Amino acid sequence: MDNPAMEWRDWELFCEVVEHGGFTAAARVLGHPKSSLSAAVQRLEANLGLRLIERTTRHLRLTDVGETIYRKVRPLFAALHDTHSEALAMSSAVAGTLRIKAPYEFGAHHAGPVACAVMSHYPELSIRIDVEHDIVNPIAENYDIVFAMLEAPLPSAGIVIRRVFTLERGLFGAPALLEKFGEPRTLEELKKLPLLTGPSDPPWAITAPGGRVEHVAVDRARLTSSNAHVRLQAALAGHGVLRVTASYTRAAVATGQLRRLLPDHACEPLNVHALLPARQFVPAKVRCFLDAMEAHARGDPEAYIKP
Repeated sequence: MDNPAMEWRDWELFCEVVEHGGFTAAARVLGHPKSSLSAAVQRLEANLGLRLIERTTRHLRLTDVGETIYRKVRPLFAALHDTHSEALAMSSAVAGTLRIKAPYEFGAHHAGPVACAVMSHYPELSIRIDVEHDIVNPIAENYDIVFAMLEAPLPSAGIVIRRVFTLERGLFGAPALLEKFGEPRTLEELKKLPLLTGPSDPPWAITAPGGRVEHVAVDRARLTSSNAHVRLQAALAGHGVLRVTASYTRAAVATGQLRRLLPDHACEPLNVHALLPARQFVPAKVRCFLDAMEAHARGDPEAYIKP
């Protein structure tokens, strides 16, 4: 009797399920239905005549033979993906799917506009942008680029910082806030106003016109949220002072809903790092997007794309 044909995709999906700790997590990362991953593993088990995974309602556990197969097979698929990426990088074609992860503020007001510009020039390119605050490993989570504000060492080995984008930040408040507390003219007056902060914010470093750097404590913020849009809503409602990239509040400032505070003072800029898997070759789609992002950060829209 002939042996069943090898379905290598089933082997790879089995590895993905194990690597991500279960069918649900793997389905979320890969963008596949959970049922299709379960079917792939069942098919593989049937073809091998072996039980690879013990399934329970709470967690997934590998059998001994499943553990052995995973340890032997996973490096083969990792090497295959690396070779595929390097082969694509040798080509100048900007095509395929570009998977990006970014914090909300940067994703919505910087990565998003650049993605639209890039897609307009490269019809064969698809882009997925996941907007979350947590830093992840681009290799483990299968991202081409992870944008992050690093305040700690890189999450693991095998990752490199390819670019750093520096974005201007400012202090903003709504007319209702200023009517209640008065518009601050000095940093001492600013410190008396309620603040809207991120959960990982260190004291705000602000440079006065004379060059002296002072720090504004943020431990008694009126509202704390990792989502910049939530903080913006609170600022528009007059609940506190918002420190954010200037581009994020441009529309609200233009309509008078927010005003820039202490415009002669300089906030510490927002440094956004582009984390990439450490490979010899960077795919053309990644190079193109990072070049466009750099032009966007310089405020040079005509240089977004270099076909």
